[in-house]
Amino acid sequence: MLSSEVQSSKIESIKSWDIADIAIMGQLAYSFRDEFLKYAKVDSFTSPDPFKNEDGNIYLIIVDRENIDRIISMIIIRNDFYNSRIPLEKIMNDRLKIIQVSKEKALLLKNEMMPKDTNNFYQFRNEDGRVIGYIMFAFQICGQNY
Repeated sequence: MLSSEVQSSKIESIKSWDIADIAIMGQLAYSFRDEFLKYAKVDSFTSPDPFKNEDGNIYLIIVDRENIDRIISMIIIRNDFYNSRIPLEKIMNDRLKIIQVSKEKALLLKNEMMPKDTNNFYQFRNEDGRVIGYIMFAFQICGQNY
């Protein structure tokens, strides 16, 4: 079940992450990715960030229930493939929570976590090989935007 944006991480909280937070996020992201790969094929190389060209997409963040300021993954599902989306509810464990956010908030979070301009997301595909979304994991964090 999706949670509302009201409960989501604050941009300012990203600046307070310490090395322990980043290590926990990385470990949870690897575990999440392993489960995610059971339901989708993730491309080997990153692609241009999907914020510029596409509208009407669904923007999700996966957070740690113990501290919702810890972002484990960001997922952007193409609106035209929403019905064939990955069954995230099956992937989630008791430690993780899904929060839907606006495009604007997703972009702000991305810019704080991944300050490089583009190629931060991996495309993922359904069983037909069609790109149905984009995903970024916490273990990709390349710095913080201060």
